[in-house]
Amino acid sequence: MLLASTLGPIHTGGAWVVVVANAVAGVWALAAHWRPALRVRPLWWFTIVAEVAIFVEVAVGVAYQNAEGIEPTGFHTLYGFASLFAVAIIYSYRTQLRDKTYLLYGLGGLFLTGMGIRAMVLHR
Repeated sequence: MLLASTLGPIHTGGAWVVVVANAVAGVWALAAHWRPALRVRPLWWFTIVAEVAIFVEVAVGVAYQNAEGIEPTGFHTLYGFASLFAVAIIYSYRTQLRDKTYLLYGLGGLFLTGMGIRAMVLHR
Protein backbone atom coordinates (compact mmCIF):
# COMPACT_ATOMS: atom_id res chain seq x y z
CA MET A 1 0.00 0.00 0.00
CA LEU A 2 2.92 2.32 0.67
CA LEU A 3 4.16 1.68 -2.85
CA ALA A 4 0.79 2.66 -4.33
CA SER A 5 0.60 5.86 -2.28
CA THR A 6 4.10 6.78 -3.47
CA LEU A 7 3.53 5.96 -7.14
CA GLY A 8 0.58 8.35 -7.57
CA PRO A 9 2.54 11.54 -6.83
CA ILE A 10 5.54 10.22 -8.78
CA HIS A 11 3.30 9.62 -11.80
CA THR A 12 1.79 13.09 -11.53
CA GLY A 13 5.17 14.78 -11.15
CA GLY A 14 6.66 12.64 -13.89
CA ALA A 15 3.99 13.84 -16.28
CA TRP A 16 5.15 17.41 -15.77
CA VAL A 17 8.77 16.36 -16.27
CA VAL A 18 7.83 14.71 -19.57
CA VAL A 19 5.87 17.73 -20.81
CA VAL A 20 8.40 20.39 -19.83
CA ALA A 21 11.50 18.42 -20.86
CA ASN A 22 10.11 17.56 -24.29
CA ALA A 23 8.97 21.15 -24.81
CA VAL A 24 12.45 22.47 -23.99
CA ALA A 25 14.13 19.82 -26.15
CA GLY A 26 11.76 20.55 -29.02
CA VAL A 27 12.23 24.31 -28.91
CA TRP A 28 16.00 23.90 -28.55
CA ALA A 29 16.19 21.55 -31.56
CA LEU A 30 14.01 23.88 -33.65
CA ALA A 31 16.23 26.80 -32.74
CA ALA A 32 19.28 24.71 -33.64
CA HIS A 33 17.74 24.05 -37.06
CA TRP A 34 18.08 27.75 -37.82
CA ARG A 35 21.04 28.63 -35.57
CA PRO A 36 23.99 26.25 -36.04
CA ALA A 37 25.65 27.64 -32.88
CA LEU A 38 22.98 25.80 -30.86
CA ARG A 39 23.93 22.44 -32.38
CA VAL A 40 25.83 21.16 -29.37
CA ARG A 41 26.16 17.73 -27.81
CA PRO A 42 24.14 18.67 -24.66
CA LEU A 43 21.08 19.08 -26.92
CA TRP A 44 21.19 15.38 -27.73
CA TRP A 45 21.79 14.35 -24.12
CA PHE A 46 18.85 16.49 -23.04
CA THR A 47 16.67 15.03 -25.80
CA ILE A 48 17.59 11.50 -24.74
CA VAL A 49 16.68 12.27 -21.13
CA ALA A 50 13.37 13.84 -22.20
CA GLU A 51 12.44 10.84 -24.33
CA VAL A 52 13.56 8.25 -21.78
CA ALA A 53 11.37 10.08 -19.26
CA ILE A 54 8.38 9.01 -21.34
CA PHE A 55 9.31 5.34 -20.95
CA VAL A 56 9.81 5.80 -17.20
CA GLU A 57 6.49 7.65 -16.91
CA VAL A 58 4.58 4.89 -18.71
CA ALA A 59 6.22 2.23 -16.53
CA VAL A 60 5.37 4.14 -13.34
CA GLY A 61 1.80 4.61 -14.58
CA VAL A 62 1.38 0.91 -15.27
CA ALA A 63 2.85 0.02 -11.87
CA TYR A 64 0.56 2.53 -10.16
CA GLN A 65 -2.46 1.18 -12.00
CA ASN A 66 -1.61 -2.38 -10.97
CA ALA A 67 -0.81 -1.49 -7.35
CA GLU A 68 -4.05 0.44 -6.88
CA GLY A 69 -6.26 -1.71 -9.07
CA ILE A 70 -7.21 1.39 -11.04
CA GLU A 71 -9.09 1.13 -14.31
CA PRO A 72 -7.50 3.84 -16.45
CA THR A 73 -9.43 5.87 -18.96
CA GLY A 74 -8.84 4.38 -22.38
CA PHE A 75 -7.53 7.53 -24.00
CA HIS A 76 -5.11 8.30 -21.15
CA THR A 77 -3.51 4.90 -21.73
CA LEU A 78 -3.66 5.35 -25.50
CA TYR A 79 -1.73 8.64 -25.39
CA GLY A 80 0.88 7.14 -23.07
CA PHE A 81 1.61 4.17 -25.29
CA ALA A 82 1.27 6.23 -28.49
CA SER A 83 4.01 8.48 -27.10
CA LEU A 84 6.29 5.44 -26.82
CA PHE A 85 5.64 4.59 -30.45
CA ALA A 86 6.16 8.22 -31.47
CA VAL A 87 9.64 8.17 -29.91
CA ALA A 88 10.44 5.04 -31.90
CA ILE A 89 9.12 6.56 -35.13
CA ILE A 90 11.07 9.79 -34.64
CA TYR A 91 14.23 7.77 -33.99
CA SER A 92 13.64 5.56 -37.03
CA TYR A 93 13.41 8.56 -39.38
CA ARG A 94 16.67 10.14 -38.23
CA THR A 95 18.78 8.65 -41.07
CA GLN A 96 16.25 9.34 -43.83
CA LEU A 97 15.97 12.96 -42.70
CA ARG A 98 19.64 13.44 -41.85
CA ASP A 99 19.73 16.92 -43.39
CA LYS A 100 16.65 17.88 -41.35
CA THR A 101 17.50 16.10 -38.08
CA TYR A 102 17.06 19.20 -35.94
CA LEU A 103 13.72 19.94 -37.53
CA LEU A 104 12.62 16.32 -37.01
CA TYR A 105 13.54 16.32 -33.32
CA GLY A 106 12.21 19.84 -32.80
CA LEU A 107 8.78 19.07 -34.19
CA GLY A 108 8.90 15.61 -32.63
CA GLY A 109 9.63 17.07 -29.20
CA LEU A 110 6.71 19.47 -29.51
CA PHE A 111 4.46 16.63 -30.68
CA LEU A 112 5.47 14.59 -27.62
CA THR A 113 4.74 17.62 -25.45
CA GLY A 114 1.24 17.77 -26.89
CA MET A 115 0.75 14.06 -26.33
CA GLY A 116 1.77 14.48 -22.70
CA ILE A 117 -0.56 17.42 -22.18
CA ARG A 118 -3.42 15.53 -23.79
CA ALA A 119 -2.78 12.49 -21.57
CA MET A 120 -2.79 14.72 -18.48
CA VAL A 121 -6.08 16.36 -19.49
CA LEU A 122 -7.72 13.00 -20.18
CA HIS A 123 -6.58 11.62 -16.83
CA ARG A 124 -9.21 13.63 -14.97
